Amino acid sequence: MVASFDRAGVAVVFGATGGIGAALVAALEQAGHFRAVLGFGRATDPAIDLADEASLARAVDHATAAGEIRLALDATGWLGAQPEKSWRDLDAATLARAFAVNAIGPALLMKHLLPRLPRSGKAAFATLSARVGSIGDNRLGGWYAYRASKAALNQLVRTASIELARRAPQALCVALHPGTVATPLSAPFTRTGAEVHAPADAARHLLAVLDGLAPGDSGGFFDWRGAPVPW
Repeated sequence: MVASFDRAGVAVVFGATGGIGAALVAALEQAGHFRAVLGFGRATDPAIDLADEASLARAVDHATAAGEIRLALDATGWLGAQPEKSWRDLDAATLARAFAVNAIGPALLMKHLLPRLPRSGKAAFATLSARVGSIGDNRLGGWYAYRASKAALNQLVRTASIELARRAPQALCVALHPGTVATPLSAPFTRTGAEVHAPADAARHLLAVLDGLAPGDSGGFFDWRGAPVPW
């Protein structure tokens, strides 16, 4: 599941107390591949808060002290209780919260984490995006704040991947779409008959995708099957 990564490395999950994040930690621990598996969330020690850059820096320092970070996953995100159906629903506070959690927080995490990835050998940073963040795939409209903030996240990943390649040519920085996962975040918006994955299954899918990615895939946006998602 993660055999392409150096066994002597460390795996880290940010947002480890959420549905997908907790499943990722469990799957990595079960795999027994890495020398250490660390999870950070609002209730861990050290704790992280995406609105507090210093907390992200502390978590990265803590992870680096455990060994070389070979795999880092950002499983944070915010959808809100009522995604907008129309431009009439647009609200400044909602837009600001979506961008703060879904784009700005992960960007600051990349700021502190990407320079700490090993300069040689495979390493990866992956953040959970969403297919609704695809501009090319948007045919339904609505969900303004979530769509736009995830689209911003995708651009941040793409841009960071270019800089990362200059420092660590074998490292990856990618965005992943986990599909619809049975978590409290997605439950209110899951259509009857939709394909829904249990968190444990979603975690295995995502790790399998990362295991199969090569340096040339850095900067990409992939779904849980490993297929590219349009920008």
